[in-house]
Amino acid sequence: MMYSSLEDFLKQQKTLLVKGPVALIFVEDDIEVATTLRHHLQSGFRTIVALMPDAFDLPRDIKSRIHRVPFDCSAPENVFKAVNQIIGAAQPGCWLYYCYNAEFLFFPFCETRTVAEMLTFHTEERRAAMLTYVIDLYADDLQKHPSAVSLETAFLDKSGYYAQARWDDTANAPRERQLDFFGGVRWRHEEHIPWTSRKIDRISLFRVKDGLTLQDNHTFNDQEYNTYACPWHHNLTAAVCSFRTAKALKRNPGSDFAIDSFKWHNSTPFDWHSRQLLDLGLMEPGQWF
Repeated sequence: MMYSSLEDFLKQQKTLLVKGPVALIFVEDDIEVATTLRHHLQSGFRTIVALMPDAFDLPRDIKSRIHRVPFDCSAPENVFKAVNQIIGAAQPGCWLYYCYNAEFLFFPFCETRTVAEMLTFHTEERRAAMLTYVIDLYADDLQKHPSAVSLETAFLDKSGYYAQARWDDTANAPRERQLDFFGGVRWRHEEHIPWTSRKIDRISLFRVKDGLTLQDNHTFNDQEYNTYACPWHHNLTAAVCSFRTAKALKRNPGSDFAIDSFKWHNSTPFDWHSRQLLDLGLMEPGQWF
């Protein structure tokens, strides 16, 4: 279905924002848009909302399965405002997910289980949010793939990830069960990345509640939503495998000429399978088996 605006969608489809999970896909350019939408349809999202410019076309089979909303992602703050607008319209308890085009959600055992099944378990563990690591993907050959995007020859970093304590200025102490995570292309090419954009952690999956607000650093105003685990044991985490950073670095004139290849000695082909991400420690199943 198509709508005239985000307000029009929220007015017509409030019943879709009761339980979820609802995927919000923000389309910044025309790269792998259909692939991104198909991936999340196959992941088991009950509703997918594509927020995208009118100029981009979609295949017929996808048009009938998603809700298309005209949207301009050129200003990053627009995305956060839109997510918060949807939070305000959704029923408390509704699970939401957000990502950009050329980003693909992977979670433990996603080849045989749906995202709804995973979130049912996560809810039973009394968790209202899930930490996801944004894992940079990049094409192996930038001469053949100048946009840095290639599904067939995608690579990722198999090491080089690390975490630092997240500081609470008010308490003058580290925040409990919160860390800032770094690594991937953003770490290796940090001279081209603003320091405010170098983290790779994102709370991509979360449950709506009254007063909840997504902040412009991909964290929430409720600090418990920003934790990687509950106090008593480790919880599920997931990964958002993303070409977004590599795309941006090749689009920017300064970094484009400075980077001939994203590959290094710790690059490995991406298998497009959750087992690889689990084996590399880039997500964990917690108590879900």
